[in-house]
Amino acid sequence: MGSESYADAQALYINADGGGSNGSRVRLWKAELQRFANDIGKAIHVSHFPPGTSKWNKIEHKMFCFISKNWRGKPLIDTTTTKGLTIQARLDQRFYEKARKVSDDEFQNIALDPDPFHGEWNYKIVPQKQ
Repeated sequence: MGSESYADAQALYINADGGGSNGSRVRLWKAELQRFANDIGKAIHVSHFPPGTSKWNKIEHKMFCFISKNWRGKPLIDTTTTKGLTIQARLDQRFYEKARKVSDDEFQNIALDPDPFHGEWNYKIVPQKQ
């Protein structure tokens, strides 16, 4: 969806939670971002919420309060309506390996550029030449 709407974008910006599977210390998250950056040929800038502060994510609150109202066994996205926020989803039926570990060598090869301000939470991953 984004590649159509923002075809001229030079980079991608992701505002991510501080913990969970996309947390700031998760090696697999960064390895997969590297693969994605390579695939799209664009830098990916990431800013994580500091630990314990994701509750301040306004978009998440706007979306999940409506999903919670419709939770009772219904398809969440199809039956969820909001005021002014449009949500689109697509079912991903790909297989994902469980408990995949990122080796030290694989992690060292990530083209990660930490930001001077809290580089552990704010960084850029640039595409690698194939």
